[in-house]
Amino acid sequence: MAAPGVLLYPKPAGVTSHDVVAQVRRRLRQETGEKQRVGHAGTLDPFATGLLIVLVGAATRMQRFLMALPKTYRTVAKLGWTSDTGDVDGTLTETGRVPESPLVLPTGELMQRPPAYSAVKVDGERLYKKARRGEAVEGEPRPVTVHRFEELWRDGDRAGLEIECSAGTYVRQLVAGLGDAYCETLERTAIGDFRLEDADPERLVSLEKALGFMPAFELDLEQAKRVGDGGRVTGDGDGFTRLMHEGRLVAIAEPSEGLLKPRVVIPS
Repeated sequence: MAAPGVLLYPKPAGVTSHDVVAQVRRRLRQETGEKQRVGHAGTLDPFATGLLIVLVGAATRMQRFLMALPKTYRTVAKLGWTSDTGDVDGTLTETGRVPESPLVLPTGELMQRPPAYSAVKVDGERLYKKARRGEAVEGEPRPVTVHRFEELWRDGDRAGLEIECSAGTYVRQLVAGLGDAYCETLERTAIGDFRLEDADPERLVSLEKALGFMPAFELDLEQAKRVGDGGRVTGDGDGFTRLMHEGRLVAIAEPSEGLLKPRVVIPS
């Protein structure tokens, strides 16, 4: 089996995140001769490019922790046009109503309604499937956070924007909220401390390093054995914590009343 870890994958336009996962799974199976568990930590739309975190082996069990990291995007907004999908793949309509500079997006905590063409499920079915049948169904508004918005440049009816936001934020919706505008291009440049310029789909980043944004708690040998069996240890932490022994990740734990309770144990 391949060692557990993450791949920083530079996704091109025109493929789905699922396509990337399938490609990596096939490659690893060819290299190891065994079927590998592979997933990802945050979907990119087919038209979008940029950083995709691909999870290999036991790293698939860390999906929720990596998905929760904030994201940074760069987008080119086409102004004076609308798109029913919010991007270049939709039905485009020119309105001529071009927002004035400087462009302004609200920052801070917001309530955002998922777009009709999204993978959010309503009544057990993804919204984009309903939208393709012509059903006017909307997802429930949910809290998101826009940490930072910057207009990088403006050239007539096109503008370059950079947006740093929480997990689950739809940049297409933010851009549409500027007025008559849609995402002509969209690139994810960062996920937490991971950067697109460091992407290398051939280099596996260890779980110990990939989860380095979490605080760490060092275990002695006896504690490591106890945690490996799912047991708790005395200790405190600030949120989810890496339990480490001699440089190896033993588990991810959650602090509660003076104890560190393992939530995910990594097989030795």
